Amino acid sequence: MNINEALGTVTSVAQAVVGLGLSLVVVALVVDVLFPGTTDIVNSVAGLISQFVDQGLIGLVTLIAFVAIAGR
Repeated sequence: MNINEALGTVTSVAQAVVGLGLSLVVVALVVDVLFPGTTDIVNSVAGLISQFVDQGLIGLVTLIAFVAIAGR
């Protein structure tokens, strides 16, 4: 096994884990919208975004960069 195959395997596993995590977040958001207060994820996401925005322009740029990277 060469280094490219190893990195490909690690990348595949990381993408699968991130995909699973994002899917679980979406499911939790839908559950919280349908049954308010069950997962409280809406307030958690709102708090996370407000922490980024409270830091001013640097926080906003960081939030945009994070969303761009996560969207790949």
